[in-house]
Amino acid sequence: MPEPILDDISHRRFNPLRGSYVLVSPHRTKRPWQGQQESSNKIELPAYDESCYLCPGNKRAQGDVNPTYDSTFVFVNDYSAVREEQAEYEPPKQDGSLASRLLRAEATTGKCYVITFSPKHNLTLADMPAYDILPVIKTWTKIYTAHLDPHSPLAKSAKPTTLPPASLNGHPVPSPTQQYRYMQIFENKGSAMGCSNPHPHGQVWATTSLPEEPGIELVKLREYRREQGGCNLLEDYAKLESEKGERTVFENSSFWAGCPWWATWPFEIMVVAKKHKRALVDFDDLEREDLAETIAEVTRRYDNLFETSFPYSMGIHQAPLSGTAEEIEASHFHLHFYPPLLRSATVRKFLVGYEMMAEPQRDITPEQAATRLRDCGGPLYRTR
Repeated sequence: MPEPILDDISHRRFNPLRGSYVLVSPHRTKRPWQGQQESSNKIELPAYDESCYLCPGNKRAQGDVNPTYDSTFVFVNDYSAVREEQAEYEPPKQDGSLASRLLRAEATTGKCYVITFSPKHNLTLADMPAYDILPVIKTWTKIYTAHLDPHSPLAKSAKPTTLPPASLNGHPVPSPTQQYRYMQIFENKGSAMGCSNPHPHGQVWATTSLPEEPGIELVKLREYRREQGGCNLLEDYAKLESEKGERTVFENSSFWAGCPWWATWPFEIMVVAKKHKRALVDFDDLEREDLAETIAEVTRRYDNLFETSFPYSMGIHQAPLSGTAEEIEASHFHLHFYPPLLRSATVRKFLVGYEMMAEPQRDITPEQAATRLRDCGGPLYRTR
């Protein structure tokens, strides 16, 4: 157990995945709140909304019509953040000038997809049983596999696949035109996290560059592996947390889910594969079922905590689509859940001021957060 004094004093905790610290200030939970209030997200939605551009059979913004799908549905984002084709850009040569050293840019191309999790407009992952989340995981795996570098060590364990059908004139989503470096799979849930449509969906961005967050983690994972003679940081961490238990929210035979020691967000959860799994393609059928169960347990507990549709941003970190053998082997599959709510359905945490100018800060300890989330198991509050 952590030293009891850490529940009462301000202290810093080290994040080995980033090589950074977070300030913990548990005494601040007693401060009064007169700031912004979020909506409680208790609005009842219909199972089908004729104005929703993600519902089956509806027309999207660019004119394409969705098929009458009955499970997951994938299409190329109509407003992609990165595109496969754009004007060529050649950075100026590094000539030693101030401008060449300080004003740097590089072109990035890519492809963005949208994945609907269900044809029903009024569901979230928290509403869906594990067997309905399983097709989402299989779809993630298909998309990852379809973009995987054929020369990657992962390609040996990946089954050949094509992308799921989409509504591009009734034809499958076109294959990528180039080899991408990384694929970020994520979900923004709730208007508090910038989600513009309540229909259950997530996104996939494949880019020619390695993004900063997974890039920083990959550096630390590689360092740990070299220093510890081939051991994996997150595999060791999941084993340690499973043994200790005080930050565990849920676990099964394949995954540990809990509030990490270094968590920044009040009810942040990380889901970690217990065995060394580099990416989605490494999982067998049982492990995919265990992942679906873990996601269902985490999201349902979130909603039960404040009896609201709990907002969060969730993302998968795994091996790059293309990389060195060392990068691939050092990678370890895990998910981050970053939820903003702090003390109720309407009071959120803001990363401002000290957090932006100095370092991240949190109020309740991860142990306190994990205890509350553990106690929120059972049926979804909306079904009681």
